Amino acid sequence: MRILFERTGGLAGRKLEGSLDSSTLSISQARRLKALLKQSGFFELPPTLEPTQASADHFNYRVTVETEEGKHTVEASETAVPGSMRPLLEFLTRSLVVK
Repeated sequence: MRILFERTGGLAGRKLEGSLDSSTLSISQARRLKALLKQSGFFELPPTLEPTQASADHFNYRVTVETEEGKHTVEASETAVPGSMRPLLEFLTRSLVVK
């Protein structure tokens, strides 16, 4: 499984982007990633999550997950991200900042 991640916006306007391949993660990290994807209901989310309010200085996310079965992308403003997806975004952000 491969994940492409992009976070833009925020107060500083810095862009964070990168990719993760589950085959390069430790076994525990790969299991955690799969669990976070399942808990978030990622593959059932629509391609675009519309914000409920204007979002100046908030982050915007674009996450693409590629598996053998296909590919799914979700784009969302920070204010539109469901609570179930926040742990996944935190995991991806931490994983890419550490690299």
